[in-house]
Amino acid sequence: MTLTSLRQQLLAGEITPAAILARLAGGIAARDGQTGAYLSHDLEAAMAEAARADLTLPLGGIPIAIKDNINVLGQPCTCGSKFLAENYRSPYDATVIRKLRAAGAIPFGRMNLDEFAMGSATENSALQTTRNPHDPARIPGGSSGGSAAAVADRTAIAALGSDTGGSIRQPASHCGVVGLKPSYGRVSRYGLVAFASSLDQIGPLTHSVEDAARILQVIAGADPMDSTCLEVPVPDYLASLDAGVKGLKLGLPKEYFGEGIDPGVRRQVEAAVAGLAAQGAEVVEISLPHTTYAVATYYVVAPAEASSNLSRFDGIRYGHRAANPADVLDLYQRSREEGFGPEVKRRIILGTYVLSSGYYDAYYSRAQKVRTLIRRDFENAFTRVDAILAPVAPTPARQFGGTAIDPLHEYLSDIFTLAPNLAGICAISVPCGCTGFDGAAALPVGLQILGPHLGEAMLLRIARAAEQTR
Repeated sequence: MTLTSLRQQLLAGEITPAAILARLAGGIAARDGQTGAYLSHDLEAAMAEAARADLTLPLGGIPIAIKDNINVLGQPCTCGSKFLAENYRSPYDATVIRKLRAAGAIPFGRMNLDEFAMGSATENSALQTTRNPHDPARIPGGSSGGSAAAVADRTAIAALGSDTGGSIRQPASHCGVVGLKPSYGRVSRYGLVAFASSLDQIGPLTHSVEDAARILQVIAGADPMDSTCLEVPVPDYLASLDAGVKGLKLGLPKEYFGEGIDPGVRRQVEAAVAGLAAQGAEVVEISLPHTTYAVATYYVVAPAEASSNLSRFDGIRYGHRAANPADVLDLYQRSREEGFGPEVKRRIILGTYVLSSGYYDAYYSRAQKVRTLIRRDFENAFTRVDAILAPVAPTPARQFGGTAIDPLHEYLSDIFTLAPNLAGICAISVPCGCTGFDGAAALPVGLQILGPHLGEAMLLRIARAAEQTR
């Protein structure tokens, strides 16, 4: 059931928060052994919150699963890494958790992810494998793979994830759920373990666009604990949700519909576009000419910021500490060698390199200039159109094994999701159909809708119309 329909039942007295938690726990026991979405869940603590839930609040009595890089007081926050899996417990609530609690929601469950959110498959988790509920031989996407898989597997009503380069939208597409990346600055990042601070955003994964709007309504807004969180009014996202798309102008970027797209993905996305046109939207071709540089730019900017952010994991203040170090330098080196996985090490090395003396201007400084050009592409496009339509990923969910075989190929799979993060705009993935792949069962495909900065109200309105054409 959707969050919205459960709220109606709660208010009507047809179900209780404790009963919802009991059903979720039963589903986790029955199915999560195969899916592997949950790293942990504290039913006793959640039941205690359920007993005092205020059902009159916007999310009163609704359990929300939390990606395991968002701090919840007293709970683990492993980031899918051995570095934090041993004994770390969060000493505080992230701002989004504080806001969820204030709205009556119950944080329930810690969801698996690529280690420190670095990956597109949840294959990089050091703790366990998460599988796609539609086909256990395939990835759920990443890095918010546990959050998307649990919602798709009906072991979570809704979940929070984080999106640095597509980590909400891509697993949402692969698992057939809704995934929203808010504009940079719309939602506080305080309490989110930082990967790339100028790119990271927290957002919901849900069964419906309306559910995503309800959660965004709660978690959006200014926060004095995050200087990058904007002090701007938060609109009523539900007010215009059903206004439709008649009279809107939607852009199709030619750079997103070139070679390399699976025919089944193209077919489903084009059908979704046709559905919006049938509802009265005008669809026009546009160009985002610097799209071809997005992958290279992202994999300079994001690792550079990650190498700085992850320097705090030194084996001294918290997390894994190497045994019997010879000196402080040995402690640093062995703690990080033992605690970090291959992909995290790869990105730290890459980031340190592009920031090093003699290479800063050649790589990092140039990447920031190209990032400005990418942002201007979107700004120019939004003077002509209200929103942009595109695929989320070039292919449906692939089989396991890709990251270890060819990391570069894995990076290229995010080609359609990286640019919105570089530009700081809002974006959403909405299920638009299924396609067969390699003779396997039908696999979900997502339509990506991109909106201007702080344009979530329009974005959700268009997403709702797309959802209704399925």
